[in-house]
Amino acid sequence: IEELNKTANGNVEAKVVCLFRRRDISSSLNSLADSNAREFEEESKQPPMTEQQRHQLKHRELFLSRQFESLPATHIRGKCSVTLLNETDILGQYLEKEDCFFYSLVFDPVQKTLLADQGEIRVGCKYQAEIPERLAEGESDNRNQQKMEMKVWDPDNPLTDRQIDQFLVVARAVGTFARALDCSSSIRQPSLHMSAAAASRDITLFHAMDTLQRNGYDLARAMATLVPQGGPVLCRDEMEEWSASEAMLFEEALEKYGKDFNDIRQDFLPWKSLASIVQFYYMWKTTDRPVAPTASQSPQWYAWGPPNMQCRLCASCWIYWKKYGGLKTPTQLEGVTRSASVRPPKNNPTGGPQKPPGTPKISLRDPQNLPTPGATLPRAGSRRDFGVTRPSLTPQEPHSRGHL
Repeated sequence: IEELNKTANGNVEAKVVCLFRRRDISSSLNSLADSNAREFEEESKQPPMTEQQRHQLKHRELFLSRQFESLPATHIRGKCSVTLLNETDILGQYLEKEDCFFYSLVFDPVQKTLLADQGEIRVGCKYQAEIPERLAEGESDNRNQQKMEMKVWDPDNPLTDRQIDQFLVVARAVGTFARALDCSSSIRQPSLHMSAAAASRDITLFHAMDTLQRNGYDLARAMATLVPQGGPVLCRDEMEEWSASEAMLFEEALEKYGKDFNDIRQDFLPWKSLASIVQFYYMWKTTDRPVAPTASQSPQWYAWGPPNMQCRLCASCWIYWKKYGGLKTPTQLEGVTRSASVRPPKNNPTGGPQKPPGTPKISLRDPQNLPTPGATLPRAGSRRDFGVTRPSLTPQEPHSRGHL
């Protein structure tokens, strides 16, 4: 049973996966299944069984299919267990348990074929690239040069490591300023810290290194490319493009369908492309969301944190929060909230890093000259002096699901 659905007339239907017995497939496929069973017994060195046990064991073998059907819930008669046969399993143990079955082959009702569920190692010229022989000295290269790879980075470039690092810092700064000018970014990253973290993601660094390559590692030309005539370049990846509600939908879909991205797109995120969902999944895996402890059931839920993050606490975590002023497990969001609420010391009213004596003071331009549509950035600039700091390279938490 994959899921239970309630129809419009109030009846309950079960979406089920179809499994087939040996009597449901042809004799030729039964012979193939017998051959597979003999190979399994030889490789796994199964203990000897009597003829009666072998006969009964065939009744415990099923064949999985990718076919789904919707049946009335009244057809459900009981519960059984179906597991994938593992090479460490003892076949005789399935006879000792009631309503216990196993499968190792997948049956295709349309093509009438049996295939191994665990796949196979694909080796050969059909799957691996053919490595050509090394060209002799003076021999011409007859390959199609238009299909050759494109160099995206030259490790023997004339720049030093320090110059490259400085250019990457400039690229992050340009990305932060571009988010300050972008209205949608100011909603998704309401604080300067979050904007700087988003500007430090790999998409910005890749764009900066590609800009250096395209401009022949000329720093002046590369910096001019970062800030063209229309304004600074804004680079975003899928992690930043998705809203918090879309991320919560994705987590719900992933919990239901696993890594079946086609079903996730069809039932939960039809407005997203399949490539976008796959890219977001592999970025989502790098955050702490997949391993974060989540509660799925609670008698009551409580809103917590900034409204744009849409966080909720279960009853247990809410009581802990009210008692101790924190969560049971540390989160990035709690760290940001706590650091923002702590008052800076009197000798450092800006709350930023202490600068050693003799460090030149870097101030912002006149707020009236900044081409910023809102007044938030100028007010912050009039209160604070910014030192030259390297943004954190830790990935920004893109969203916070309410279950903490």
